[in-house]
Amino acid sequence: MSSYEDGLTHSQAQRKIALQLKTSSASSAEPELSVRTRVASEPARLRGRIARFVAIVQSILLLGHWFIYATWIAFWGPMDARLAVPLKTMLAILSVSFVGASLLAHRFNNVTVRSLYRVAAVWLGFLNFFFLAAGASWLLYLISAALGQTLDRLVVVAVLYGAAGIAAVAGLANARLIRVKRIAVKLPNLPSSWRGRIAALVSDVHVGHVNGARFMRRVVEKVRGAQPDVVFITGDLYDGTHVDPVSLAAPWKEFHPKFGSYFVTGNHEEFSDPSKYLDGVRRADVRVLNNEKIVIDGLQVVGVHFSSTTRENVFRAVLDRANIDPEKASVLLSHAPHALEVAEQAGISLQLSGHTHRGQVFPFSWFTKRIFGPFTYGLARLKKLIVYTTSGVGTWGPPLRLGTNPEIVVIEFV
Repeated sequence: MSSYEDGLTHSQAQRKIALQLKTSSASSAEPELSVRTRVASEPARLRGRIARFVAIVQSILLLGHWFIYATWIAFWGPMDARLAVPLKTMLAILSVSFVGASLLAHRFNNVTVRSLYRVAAVWLGFLNFFFLAAGASWLLYLISAALGQTLDRLVVVAVLYGAAGIAAVAGLANARLIRVKRIAVKLPNLPSSWRGRIAALVSDVHVGHVNGARFMRRVVEKVRGAQPDVVFITGDLYDGTHVDPVSLAAPWKEFHPKFGSYFVTGNHEEFSDPSKYLDGVRRADVRVLNNEKIVIDGLQVVGVHFSSTTRENVFRAVLDRANIDPEKASVLLSHAPHALEVAEQAGISLQLSGHTHRGQVFPFSWFTKRIFGPFTYGLARLKKLIVYTTSGVGTWGPPLRLGTNPEIVVIEFV
């Protein structure tokens, strides 16, 4: 039933898919040399994309810090030089802290780097709300000017910046409160033995330099408390920073649901060679589904790694090779809720995904809604395909959640 052996690394699986595509369809195939060249050039392309991304992010952060400071001065008034110089220096350091700490975190794992990364990540969350407060300050000023009203600038900036600080603190607290969300799903042709059974969906834990082994243990204990028959982990278990994947995944070794636990990669495991993360997961007694189908007591379960879902021809080839029976119930583990038409056409009954974080904090919740539409969060349907997208249990970047909740999803098959 499996397309690939469980021990096959993800990069090997990708090469095997590419070569099988070449031989299976002459009309759309690539020459073997072209396939090899493309595979070999992926690391260089990835480094180029990362460099451009870093440059863009750093530019945005610099402008954001300048806007926050300039707005404060414009509304509060000139600041004494004895305060202005230290404040400017501090903001200059903070403006490069997250990018710098992120680059260090992907190469080093020690107390100093972890502490620096945590501080930078927390500040990034505060920055988001201070930026919104600065924008709101100017908006109120323009509205009052248009209405011919006099605005007490000092009061406006003090209230809005104060509210921003309170919102950030609330977001920090909310991100630590893991919820258990319960849903019921009815699948056509579900084996009678699965009616009433429970599956736990865990996604986007992002263990690394902010959320570590203690957070992973909390997640596992929450899952254990739900008493699921099977656990599905749909990627981004790791944040992608330099860590010991074995020790971070170890808490899963202490929990053995009746029908096992299953994992596919997310984009964060694929920032670098994912084999170290796959090894950590396997050594925690969680089975890695390497672009394959298994059958669990009559229920088809298909797992596809993130990179194999980003190109529709590869994704379609994986699902075709999995030999899915559309007359029987099936569950697809796929990190992101994209290429849904491919899954629906393959006869998948239920797709379980994460990735979106539901935006995590405003205004990013608005952006994710524009990108993923009704599949940003919760239950949705595309023709015969049912999709559940979870907001995830961890955080990326700022360890804050406001307007969204960290969750573990408990699914009852009815």
